Amino acid sequence: MTGFGRASGQIDSCLLTVEMKSVNHRFLDVSLKMPKQFMSSEDKIKKLISQSVSRGRIEIYVNLEGESLVDKSIHVDWELLEQFVNSLHQIKERFSLKDEVTLNQILGLSQGIDILEESISSENVENKLLLIVEAAIKQLVEMRKIEGDQLAVDLKQRLEDISILTVELEKLAPSVVEQYRERIEKRLAEYVSGKVDENRILTEVALFAEKADISEELTRIHSHNHQFSETLKASGPIGRKLDFLVQELNREANTIGSKANNGDIAKNVVELKSIIEKLKEQVQNIE
Repeated sequence: MTGFGRASGQIDSCLLTVEMKSVNHRFLDVSLKMPKQFMSSEDKIKKLISQSVSRGRIEIYVNLEGESLVDKSIHVDWELLEQFVNSLHQIKERFSLKDEVTLNQILGLSQGIDILEESISSENVENKLLLIVEAAIKQLVEMRKIEGDQLAVDLKQRLEDISILTVELEKLAPSVVEQYRERIEKRLAEYVSGKVDENRILTEVALFAEKADISEELTRIHSHNHQFSETLKASGPIGRKLDFLVQELNREANTIGSKANNGDIAKNVVELKSIIEKLKEQVQNIE
């Protein structure tokens, strides 16, 4: 599900802002972008996310405004610089060069002068960071919940549509066998000049009725539909269970379509599979 959360707070003389957004994803995938002095808190931030969100791609941006929470110092490698200057003088003498050794040339030696950064973040700083993250997560979860409530309304309507179609299929199912019986009688009558072997008809019809029986599939659709509806009422993550139920609904619809040799049933099965496909798309968004 989609969502957005934002929170900010002061850490020493700095303003820290945490923004996060979520988009649909089959599993939980957390992406973090933040100043390197906070990298040691990455695992704790991800743990906070996983405690509140179980599905979705979560992108988190941590921005620090103000003085950096690091101590900076300059380190000069005097021995290396001395070798460098001596080498420049030797080059100058060997090739009779007139150019003087300049400060810019010395500063151009990237390995001779370094700026060192040492984090001054403390446990107190990390605690403040995590509190701000928690506040942003709360906003994110609330927004996702609003979307979830809207999805639930849509899903319940589709479940009702499936129930109506299933009842219609139950009404049509007996006609499949009767129509087959009529076709068999007609064909046999044509072959034997009006004299029909009733036992042969009964045998043929019984075999067909067994192959075309969709009562078990319809019963399972009712069961899956009921489980789906009850799962929507449950608390906590339900997305993966709904995924499974949608797969089972689709399986039963395919079986009915392959069994029932009837135009009206085929039409209803197409409509049923269309609704199940829409359920599948929506379920991908549910945590």
